[in-house]
Amino acid sequence: MPIESVLMYILIATIALALIKCFVIVPQKTAYIIEFFGKYRRTLDAGLHFLIPFVEKIAYRHTLKEQAIDVPPQECITKDNIAVSVDGILYMQVVDPVKASYGIGNYLFATTQLAQTTMRSEMGKLDLDRSFEERTSINQAIVTAVDKASDPWGIKVTRYEIKNITPPRTIRDAMEKQMRAEREKRAMIAESEGERQAKINRAEGERQEAIALSEGERMRKINEAEGKAKEITLVAEAQAAGIMKVAEAIKSQGGMESVNMQLAQQYISQFGNLAKTNNTMIIPSNLADVAGVLKACASVIKEVK
Repeated sequence: MPIESVLMYILIATIALALIKCFVIVPQKTAYIIEFFGKYRRTLDAGLHFLIPFVEKIAYRHTLKEQAIDVPPQECITKDNIAVSVDGILYMQVVDPVKASYGIGNYLFATTQLAQTTMRSEMGKLDLDRSFEERTSINQAIVTAVDKASDPWGIKVTRYEIKNITPPRTIRDAMEKQMRAEREKRAMIAESEGERQAKINRAEGERQEAIALSEGERMRKINEAEGKAKEITLVAEAQAAGIMKVAEAIKSQGGMESVNMQLAQQYISQFGNLAKTNNTMIIPSNLADVAGVLKACASVIKEVK
């Protein structure tokens, strides 16, 4: 093959390759920084773009997505002079590709170092016990400081999250003993509260039982009293009715004679019983004067009448 044909093929391939490299496709959420003879010229957004061959080149490629950067563990000294190891995650986003390209050499390294120094500063303001409780305020302070410092770099820091706060082994042992003692204390308090409540419940039950018994005894006595009262009333009413019947019988014809005969019989009967049950007895002076006794009884009946 002649040398001229070989050179022609090489020239055509070079031109085709140059034309191919002139077209650049930028992905979504990505920005390309274009330099013209080493000087910034423009920023390419997502889409298809044309570059001038041999004079324009892509100097920097930046992703515009939010990035999560792992901040390595670091030693921090708390306010009460305890060394703890703290690590976290920094969330950031490139908002100005030009500043991110020319404002700082490596914005990832710079923001990570800034987050670490701010973390050491914030942990030095708190005691160890409070550092576990103040995570939210520490995160917010780091975000505010790093975002303010990274503004000239075209970086927006969205949030920071502490992953672990690891105290020394001796401190962890002391904290475990403290937590164990606190749990035992709460258990003893809960047990004593339970015993106290049980005693209160038993006393209340005994009081209610005593009240119920006294109420029952009172009602029983009231019921007995009412029963006796009704019994007395019924007996009195029966006696009154009997007396009324006797009075009506006495008023009727032959009633007085019947009364006299009953009195005479009872007199003789009781006198005979008296003779049977007693060794000594009083005998009327006129034993045969039954008529006098009847006359006296009749006079009493008449007086009552």
